[in-house]
Amino acid sequence: MLPDTILEDRSRDVSQLLGRADVRAADEHILATDDKTLGDQIDLTEIPAPPFGEDARGRRMAELLGAAGLSNVEQDSVGNVVALRPGAEDREPLVLSAHLDTVFPAGTDVTVHADGDLFRAPGVSDDGRGLAALVTVARALSQADITTRTPILFAATVGEEGSGDLRGVRHLFESGGAAADAAGFISLDGAGMKYVVTRALGARRFRVALSGQGGHSWINYGAPNPIHALGRAIGALASWPPPTDPALSLTVARWGGGTSVNVIPAEAWAELDFRSESIGHLDVGEERLRAVLDRSVAEENASVTDQAGRLRVDVTVVGHRPAGVTALDSPLVEAALAATRASGVEPEVTASSTDANLPMSLGIPAITLGAGGSAGAVHTTDEWYHNGNGSIGIQRALHTVLLVSGLD
Repeated sequence: MLPDTILEDRSRDVSQLLGRADVRAADEHILATDDKTLGDQIDLTEIPAPPFGEDARGRRMAELLGAAGLSNVEQDSVGNVVALRPGAEDREPLVLSAHLDTVFPAGTDVTVHADGDLFRAPGVSDDGRGLAALVTVARALSQADITTRTPILFAATVGEEGSGDLRGVRHLFESGGAAADAAGFISLDGAGMKYVVTRALGARRFRVALSGQGGHSWINYGAPNPIHALGRAIGALASWPPPTDPALSLTVARWGGGTSVNVIPAEAWAELDFRSESIGHLDVGEERLRAVLDRSVAEENASVTDQAGRLRVDVTVVGHRPAGVTALDSPLVEAALAATRASGVEPEVTASSTDANLPMSLGIPAITLGAGGSAGAVHTTDEWYHNGNGSIGIQRALHTVLLVSGLD
């Protein structure tokens, strides 16, 4: 863990940090190479990285990190790209990360189009921006010949989005993983300057499958219908007032079933997403889901005497993103807030669901920062990025890293 005194030991005062010649040189490099950063962002965005298909983008990211001055860049067994930048002291590393994957399926057109001051493409901000910022921070440290006291583990992770279920960052923190002994974790995710994510929004995702015998819509009328049962269950969930303080959200995201309009379906399915900062409230949501399914299936089976004709229900957890929190008085949060204010922006702490969820859940100080500029329509094919003050966001990330890791 990061010592409570680390900011005092490692140049806590931001003005003192910014007054150093090597830090000024790094800041100037970030500003002078803003066009190169944007070029890297476009380059990476245009390499498709659908869920479980990040390898090509990972290989390019490894090339860019190597060219940025990191000498030991590797791709691990799940596809994460990692490189340890040594520190002056042999101690637990600080992880600086961004994620390789996007939410978009294979075959999505990821060509970046300039539209005035905007750059439009799926994933151009989330997380094309974070990846480009990761490269620029590495390059700035190298160009300014900065030696931190704490080693810095640069990581470009797979599986942050959706069905990836944080598989990349989970692997990093497993026993024997590159970040298993990490002292802290910073994720660069998307654009922006204002927010510091200190609370992990947990998520639990389910696939529900109901099955029966099905049959002819007239001849077998009255046979249990899995879509009828599933519809009643979804209606009950939609009218249920979920817990508050902290809130629990419920989304029925996808559903389907059946084969033809004149057939009683033999199966029906749905995929659901619960989110909350409270693990307890996620438990409540899961209990409610299972209860309404059991009741709806029992109602549909009420008129059936033949056991073989009864509906069956199967509930599978398809995703689990843990909740957690990094204390506001932790050195890492204090550093991020100070660096944000020094950039001329009043920070706001918030909750989100990012790679930082995993280390937070393990009690490791972790935050997520935007990497400058602004963005919109994220997670849609209309996603856009605007590079106004983009370099300042990367400087903020650098300053946060230096305040926490310390300078030799």
